[in-house]
Amino acid sequence: MLFRFQLLYCMANPSRASGDLKLLNAFWNETADRTVLPNGLTLIVKRDTSAALASVQVWVKTGSLHENANLGAGLSHYLEHMLFKGTNRRAGREISATVQAHGGYINAYTTFDRTVYYIDLPSEHTDVAIDILADAVLHSTLPADEVAKEKDVILREIAMTKDDPDNRLWDAMFSTAFREHPYRQPIIGHRDVFSAVTREDLLGYYRARYVPNNLVVVVVGHVDPAATLAAVERHFGAAPRVRLAPVLVPEEPTQLAPRTERRFEDVELTRGVMAWPIPGLSHDDAPVLDLLATVLGHGDSSILWHEIRERAGLVHSIDASAWNPGSTGLFCVSYTCAPAKREAAEAAIKRGLARCATRGFAAAEIKKALRQLVVGEINTRKTMSGQASRLGVAEVIVGDLDYSRSYFAELGAAKPADLRKALRKYLVPGKLTTVSSNPAAEQIAVVRPVAAAAGPADFSEVRLANGARILLQPDHRLPNLHLRLLMQGGPLHEETGKRGATGLLATMLTKDTRQRSAAEIARYIEEIGGSFGPFSGNNSLGLAVEVLPPDADRAIRVLSEALLSPAFRPATFDLERESQIAALQQDDDDVVTLARKRLRERFFGSHPLALDAGGNQSGVKALRPSDLAALHRRLSVGSNVVLAVAGDFDPRKLVPKLRALLSKLPRREAPAWMIPVGGAVLPAETGEFVEIQPREQAVVLQAFPGTAVNADDFYVSEVADELFSGMASRLFERVREEKGLAYFVRSGRVVGLETGMFYFIAGTQPGREGEVLAEIDAEIARVQAAGVEPVELARCQTRLKAGRRQSLQTISARAMQAGLNALQGQPINDWKNYDARIEAVTIADLAAFARRRFTKAQRTQLVVRP
Repeated sequence: MLFRFQLLYCMANPSRASGDLKLLNAFWNETADRTVLPNGLTLIVKRDTSAALASVQVWVKTGSLHENANLGAGLSHYLEHMLFKGTNRRAGREISATVQAHGGYINAYTTFDRTVYYIDLPSEHTDVAIDILADAVLHSTLPADEVAKEKDVILREIAMTKDDPDNRLWDAMFSTAFREHPYRQPIIGHRDVFSAVTREDLLGYYRARYVPNNLVVVVVGHVDPAATLAAVERHFGAAPRVRLAPVLVPEEPTQLAPRTERRFEDVELTRGVMAWPIPGLSHDDAPVLDLLATVLGHGDSSILWHEIRERAGLVHSIDASAWNPGSTGLFCVSYTCAPAKREAAEAAIKRGLARCATRGFAAAEIKKALRQLVVGEINTRKTMSGQASRLGVAEVIVGDLDYSRSYFAELGAAKPADLRKALRKYLVPGKLTTVSSNPAAEQIAVVRPVAAAAGPADFSEVRLANGARILLQPDHRLPNLHLRLLMQGGPLHEETGKRGATGLLATMLTKDTRQRSAAEIARYIEEIGGSFGPFSGNNSLGLAVEVLPPDADRAIRVLSEALLSPAFRPATFDLERESQIAALQQDDDDVVTLARKRLRERFFGSHPLALDAGGNQSGVKALRPSDLAALHRRLSVGSNVVLAVAGDFDPRKLVPKLRALLSKLPRREAPAWMIPVGGAVLPAETGEFVEIQPREQAVVLQAFPGTAVNADDFYVSEVADELFSGMASRLFERVREEKGLAYFVRSGRVVGLETGMFYFIAGTQPGREGEVLAEIDAEIARVQAAGVEPVELARCQTRLKAGRRQSLQTISARAMQAGLNALQGQPINDWKNYDARIEAVTIADLAAFARRRFTKAQRTQLVVRP
């Protein structure tokens, strides 16, 4: 995965902030303490008392760029995997178990220029996180047996990346656009080069790069800065500063001619990227290039989206980005389309850019883009982890916490002529690199180009006479406002043969209304930096709009038009239906997603939950605008609608406006479910099944009857899912860590309103499927025999409770949860009971749950393999 950075943290307060930039003044006045220890380690601490949480992150200033003679071997990524395998003080399993026991989540990632290790957890345990991360980063032993096992795991991960068409596309783009720069090498490494890596190679790289004067520790949360400094000094301070040799990164030669790479693969959809070289983040033009990318390709009202997707109908999706974290980068326009439209789409993109180079840009377009970037900066403050990541990027990548003051000043000063100049300077035909992934050549009929707080307050509830409900949670911590409208929906409300209507309806409600076109709606919300989008799932669908508080009336107006007067115009319908079909085709290109869908179909059979809200291709193709209009009439009745509002607002001013909106809904009973007469016996198919797919990895799955949303044993299933998943689970430890059989193994659930499915899934090497399935069976048997240890159960309970606390940090998440509670017949503040219900689950409950549900007679087993 590539990590793109646009806006950086800033402690300074610009002397002249105007318009939208004034919204950032409060953030820029916040302080972050920066300390350099005697051994060279840099510590950044920011206190935030809005929730009793903390994020502790260790940024190692080394990535795939810094591997020198081992370039292309993936040493940085290899080390990322190894650092939780044991130290002189702790065994590998003890690391993840300790984090889980304290309610934390531990993970890491590697990119070109850094490797980051982090723990998010309740803030009262911050010292534990600092201790564990210091021990892992500075004192890992890299056991020889673990090095060998993890090599097999990463080889399977490499195979997984080869099965992912998006990964293949971007690997091809970087290897084509860059001829000398290490960006051309995959972060994970080349299979052959990685296979030759020895423990000595890994140990040498670790000792050279994982030194205190190459580390940045970032801590954000409800912490005492002085105590945090003392903890970091205690756990990191004893390591000595050592010699750190500079790594020379070759400069990329000037591109002198266009480059093209066409890949023809086993995919159903064409994916493409058009890219041009641009200078790095510190260059004077970097802010303008970010602004240009936003104007061209960010959101449904952007220039390329409107011209290429909405007007010409040539692509399913399109966006633009300026990626330049180091000394050089790429300006990218990426798209997906039907294979036959690829050449026409690329030609239209070139024409669109040429028109912009000729006519320039409107001041309103720049104003809208600037507002979007400001809102993006505000959104990074929603979680402790997000704030810590911003600080890490500012320190490690830019080297200056004060950078964004000048960055935003330059954004605010940008004029239309500046964007036009940048487009003409950088997006030139002679420096274009074009890469695409396409279905096998013989399947393509080419069409030539043609013209085209410690905790938030509870939610309160207002009930209307027609049955509609308004849920309210004022939270003035950040200047943003979230409105989420929910309706019970999903597969249980769809006609047989027309599955996918829920997902398409949700999308269409964000498009044309009788008052505005889809393009006008997108522009209306995006010009204020707002977001407006659909969601749909197994049991619900709806709309979410988020704006700054002064724009509340505009948000209500958008929701009102979408809910009360959708137009379902045929041209827009055809475009969005084609896009949904393309998304289903993309799912089929990913072997893990495909396997999960195949399992669901076999398990549920004729039951509506056999398909998710996206449906299947035949069902979506059968839909007509009249079907969506009829479904909308059935679902949008007062008793089936909940509007949850969270954020910076005054209920006295907002509630009358929300009442006026929802009171226009008809007063009728909520629609009945469309389930088979007599119900469905689940699983629909039991037994063992094998499906052959042309992929490099195998996926094994087992499914059993699961719980419904309001089932008595729902919270037992919550604990069971945690028990079988995660780095500290016995199943993960046995299958991945001890035996190296799978890159991933975990459980999952499909939860419906009246039934459900509990499943296990693992990605493994072809030929090892039976071994993985045997380990899953053995773990099920252990739980059935009440073999779960008390410490295991306690860790799971602690992790679930902390995870729930972390999941409710944002106003959007809280609005969604409250709304779902209301739709599902639960108290709107039911999460307050979550901890007690999780704590009440016993080992005996887990054993009974597993004996009752995880039986061979009720099992659907599927192996998808080459």
